[in-house]
Amino acid sequence: MPSFDIVSKVNTMELDNAINQARKELLGRFDFRGVRAEIAVDKFEITLTAQDQFKLRALEEIVVGKLAKRGISPKCVDRKEPEISSVGHGRQVIKIKDGLDSTVAKEVAFFVRETKLKVTTQIQGDEVRVSGKSRDDLQSVIAAIRGHEFPADLQFINFRD
Repeated sequence: MPSFDIVSKVNTMELDNAINQARKELLGRFDFRGVRAEIAVDKFEITLTAQDQFKLRALEEIVVGKLAKRGISPKCVDRKEPEISSVGHGRQVIKIKDGLDSTVAKEVAFFVRETKLKVTTQIQGDEVRVSGKSRDDLQSVIAAIRGHEFPADLQFINFRD
């Protein structure tokens, strides 16, 4: 029975490359000379620290811009509110969403069922499996999902015939 999986994955190599490019730009920028600013990464969590709120905002723009240039969708980037201390130092956490949340997976499965095509959906952890008797139905589902706006960046993998 033909099937495929709907996932939301982030390429970790591209994430590392974007962070390295942002660090290089941070070292080369004139407005960051002599200023304590740092980009720290822990798996899918990026922590930005800067001397003041304006430097923190500039640092955030650098990182988010590099992520976008490396092909990481803005839908995968979750910016938290910056924490500004009483002294003025700033800290901000940017989380990268990897995998489908259960609410998004339910939304995708419901949308596929609403297309009235002869396919079935199964939520398997952080992915949604769509199976049907006809390849044409599966391709119609892919086209319908691409035409609809979801709160996550969706990819289609494991297309089996």
